[in-house]
Amino acid sequence: MSQLAQPSDLDLVTFVYHEARLIDEKRFDEWYALFAADGIYWMPLTRGQPDGRTHTSLFYEDRLLLKLRIERLRNPQSFSQARPSFCQHILQAPSVERRDAHEYVVRTPFIYIESQLDQQYLYGCVAWHHLVPAAGGLSIRLKKVELLNCDAALPSMELFP
Repeated sequence: MSQLAQPSDLDLVTFVYHEARLIDEKRFDEWYALFAADGIYWMPLTRGQPDGRTHTSLFYEDRLLLKLRIERLRNPQSFSQARPSFCQHILQAPSVERRDAHEYVVRTPFIYIESQLDQQYLYGCVAWHHLVPAAGGLSIRLKKVELLNCDAALPSMELFP
């Protein structure tokens, strides 16, 4: 895809599948590189939450906070990862919900599984990727993950739904 060409729906869907695979394979540097300079990774605390800046969220992370979390996961002194966590995203077919010259929105229902030793957690989610054109492809301006049971008492998520 050239820089000037509009991405096809297939390009957008392929991007979403690739992004999930990078997380599942713990290729965090490649995943981090997908975020735009102003990119945000957000999981609302409540249904219908209007934004993450002025409301408490399960997480609302810019690139700096994402980088810190990735470094913590890799740190051999990280107590929570003394026994590593693993995850798997099982995606339904992503759908392109909106496209214009400057941003594309893709909706993807998915199941997220995270395990560590004999504990396994299963979450129902919907991801909203707000993608923008970037040199050589696309970047994530916003990844919003709506958790089906966001209002429940939840265990700590170590990786990235």
